[in-house]
Amino acid sequence: MDFLKRFAENRGAVAGAIALALIVVMAITAPLIVPIDPMSTRGRPLLPPGGEFAFGTDMLGRDVLAGIVHGARISLMIGLISTVIAAAIGVSVGAIAGFFGGWIDDLLVRITEFFQTIPSFIFAILLVAIMTPGLTSIVTAIAVVTWPPIARLARSEFMGLRRREFVEAAVLSGVSRFRIIVSEVLPNAVSPLIVMGSLMIATAILTESALSFLGLGDPNRISWGYMIGAARTVFRQAWWLSVFPGLAIAVTVLAINLVGEGLNDALNPHLKGRVRIQT
Repeated sequence: MDFLKRFAENRGAVAGAIALALIVVMAITAPLIVPIDPMSTRGRPLLPPGGEFAFGTDMLGRDVLAGIVHGARISLMIGLISTVIAAAIGVSVGAIAGFFGGWIDDLLVRITEFFQTIPSFIFAILLVAIMTPGLTSIVTAIAVVTWPPIARLARSEFMGLRRREFVEAAVLSGVSRFRIIVSEVLPNAVSPLIVMGSLMIATAILTESALSFLGLGDPNRISWGYMIGAARTVFRQAWWLSVFPGLAIAVTVLAINLVGEGLNDALNPHLKGRVRIQT
């Protein structure tokens, strides 16, 4: 209850949560809101917004509104799945490095630093190009390039907790190291990890949009980034093809960041008003 109260005190976070909830509901109920195939031709090409087509049509006569609604599902799915995979890798690496220390820590830190020295977006482009553009390759690429920051955060949290009395008591009691990590240390380190995970979803959505804009998205699946990329050659003639999906991305990313800020204030009240997570 205290968590909800602290979260509700942040009006921006509440507004972001409401906006994000509406976007998620739109993505889930897309076939009910706009019961048509977003990839199918519905009218004449490049019809401006208004009338039968509220958001106009694209170069192939496809309904832009249908693309916005159905594209939310793909963009959110890629953001969520890639973040879950990246968090699983990062937390595992950070937990092992921070808990055991020594040469294990040195080795895992060097591996993490190696991945961080590579420009993440260039690396993502290279991975998608090697694996052939598609949803699987995009999710894999985003996960591979985004796990190091959460690994460093997890390592820092585990290093601070491993010398606490309850952890030492569990070690002296003969509890296995794996069980100590999972049941004793991780629950006490989860708050900042949740905050960073929420912000990573926004980063993943932006990365997917950028990759799709460059033509590295799945050509058989509609997403906001794909819509912007397909319309970049006719921006002057048909502004709505880029503006509407661009606004959808901006609102979604802003909502996620506001929720992340609210989570940070609610889970870490003593750090309220201070920036703790850098993305």
